[in-house]
Amino acid sequence: MEKAIIHANLALDYSGAEAINTVSSNLTFAGKNIRKIVITSCEANDGKSFVAIQTAVNMAARGKRVILVDADLRLSVMNSVYDISLSGSKNGLAHFLSGQCEMEQCVYETNIPNVYLIPIGTDVQAPLSLIATPDFSNLMQTLGENFDMVIVDAPPVGMVIDAAEIAKSCDGSVLVLEYNKTRIRGLQDAYQQMTRTGTPVLGCILNKVAMDRLSTKKYYYKYGGKYGKYGKYGYRYGYSRDSSRSR
Repeated sequence: MEKAIIHANLALDYSGAEAINTVSSNLTFAGKNIRKIVITSCEANDGKSFVAIQTAVNMAARGKRVILVDADLRLSVMNSVYDISLSGSKNGLAHFLSGQCEMEQCVYETNIPNVYLIPIGTDVQAPLSLIATPDFSNLMQTLGENFDMVIVDAPPVGMVIDAAEIAKSCDGSVLVLEYNKTRIRGLQDAYQQMTRTGTPVLGCILNKVAMDRLSTKKYYYKYGGKYGKYGKYGYRYGYSRDSSRSR
């Protein structure tokens, strides 16, 4: 099996570690049949990739065999933000779904015990042609049979439909929201889009919160994603705040 080295420091302070502990515990109690989880967000830069990789590490520390699937085929930040280097042919999800390699050739063992990775391999301009196929569904089924937990980092569902399509092959979905940024209308649309897939939304994670505003704990995670204007996704949410619904 090829190797993937995650060079970034993934250590969290006490409050951050406790927050991810809570997320992992809640996912554990979601049910024994909830093994394949897609993590998405309403908009770009909400921190979904951070939540995905930290949850994978936390679950692995609990003794679970976890695989992290980078399915943001349009504009992934996983490799660059977390400084991931791959050995061998550097195949990934895009290569497997396009028939250029076998599944075993795109699964990497990382330097974090019990954590495995399927990287994107390469950006794809029209990823739905790869995701909305039996090959992707079969891949997810195989991963669910061979790993205790499958965590899929998907594009923002508020930007493109990819995450909803991915959710059809998963057991549950999680929405990551940025504190004081995500608008009510955007959240409602994202939630409805995910529920239409028939896969339950397990919950929402409020990210980038200054915890002293909510409690005596102080924790703030400054996410350093590189989505920028997210131009490859074609559009942004343009909703204005409805003051009659914001109370």
